[in-house]
Amino acid sequence: MTTASLKRLTAIACGLPALSVFADGLPQLDWEELSKTNPWEYTELHLEVPVVTPGEYGSAPSDAVVLFGGKDLSAWEKTPFGEGVAVDRTEYYLKQYEEGADWGAATWQVENGEIVAGQKQGAIASRQAFGDMQLHIEWQVPVLEGKRGQEYGNSGIFLMGMYEVQVLNSYQNETYSNGQAASIYKQHSPLANASRAPGEWQSFDMIFTAPRFSEKGTLVSPAQLTVLHNGVLVQHNAVLQGPTAFIGEPYYIPHPPKLPLVLQDHDNPVRYRNIWVREL
Repeated sequence: MTTASLKRLTAIACGLPALSVFADGLPQLDWEELSKTNPWEYTELHLEVPVVTPGEYGSAPSDAVVLFGGKDLSAWEKTPFGEGVAVDRTEYYLKQYEEGADWGAATWQVENGEIVAGQKQGAIASRQAFGDMQLHIEWQVPVLEGKRGQEYGNSGIFLMGMYEVQVLNSYQNETYSNGQAASIYKQHSPLANASRAPGEWQSFDMIFTAPRFSEKGTLVSPAQLTVLHNGVLVQHNAVLQGPTAFIGEPYYIPHPPKLPLVLQDHDNPVRYRNIWVREL
């Protein structure tokens, strides 16, 4: 059967009028005949799509949960999450969280509409829990004399309190690639180094798909993460191997479908601002 004959039979099967064929092989449509039945309407959807008013210059869109808009830390509390030393320790903190442990209000400092880490106050967690999400967060590493490597602007953003995207000065500051800024810490190096110099504000925009577990606690699907650093794609549907582990290999532990967002205090004066989440 020739290609032209096959196209003609396909058109007939779809309820379209027969097609003639140009010499160059392109089909010619009879629009006058087609307009009698409007076959294109069969593939048109008429759903009510939610209207979202976008923000300006990184500010929150109309449907976002604003976790920090420059005023106070009422949306945050203290937490032992965000340590990321080893998975068994994270598992212990998870058990405490599920049992309703209360670690008190967040005590990080707020200056000039910015949250300041590095006061040896420990990590802070959002009071609201999230699973699948779009996250926007802005951060700044100040100029620090005599600092290099992991000592220069170290902090971290822990999705679900377990899965860390590294915050660090990676502008002309060498360290291991899966520990530099925008790495999924100790798992995935960024696809590019889009870091700005210390003292400049930077942004992360993330699309996170939480892991799924069966009723028996076995992993059904792993977490996935896409990250844009200063508008540059640096993680593309990266598949996570489990919670962050500074020591040892990561492995999954079953946990609730939603957990808090955590900001790490690594004794470095990193600043954060304009933090919002869209639940997906």
